Amino acid sequence: MKQNGSISTIGGCALMMIFAVLCLTVFAVLSLSTAKAGDTLSESSIRATQAYYRADEQAERILAGIRRGEAPDGVEQDGSFYSYRCPIDERQSLYVEVERNGSDYTILRWQAAIDESMIEESGFDLWNEFFEPGS
Repeated sequence: MKQNGSISTIGGCALMMIFAVLCLTVFAVLSLSTAKAGDTLSESSIRATQAYYRADEQAERILAGIRRGEAPDGVEQDGSFYSYRCPIDERQSLYVEVERNGSDYTILRWQAAIDESMIEESGFDLWNEFFEPGS
């Protein structure tokens, strides 16, 4: 009987050791996947920030041209109002609206937004998709 007791004790320790190694392995894999996801997110954030500031620089150059009295390509003028957009990426643009009051220029809109063309092209109307008349 003593031999059975000592064998079962060794088996229990081995099972505990296997369980501990398994838990540590799972935690290591989770840590690595979390680090990879964080790295991917930071790279994506860097690209988005760089794209925004490229569009912001382009918008500033266009505004400087307007202040010099030039109307660069893509600028719409309606009286003393100017509007234009600078693409940030394939989905969004920086929209700018400026009002001229004599020699002063007031920025009415300087906003990054989803392109209207992307909304129109998607063709998905959530309201009509679920609540069609006669359904």
